[in-house]
Amino acid sequence: MPFLVQASSAGETLAVTTATAKEAFAKAVEWQVVGGCTQITISDSANTYSTDAFALAMALLDIAKTVNAASEEINEVRR
Repeated sequence: MPFLVQASSAGETLAVTTATAKEAFAKAVEWQVVGGCTQITISDSANTYSTDAFALAMALLDIAKTVNAASEEINEVRR
């Protein structure tokens, strides 16, 4: 799924499309820390996130995947 990263810097708008969430987050952080950009957003096809909100969404998704994997392992042991 492609992700669109947009930011403002010195009155100009920057935009890039990335292939993965990890790449999108890395670009957003790079622009914020190195480039001093403001108003950075990351969009998928349905939602637009701030950098903070995107990091939280990625973390929650990773936690859910870990819990599901552990649950599946427990179910396999019980069988």
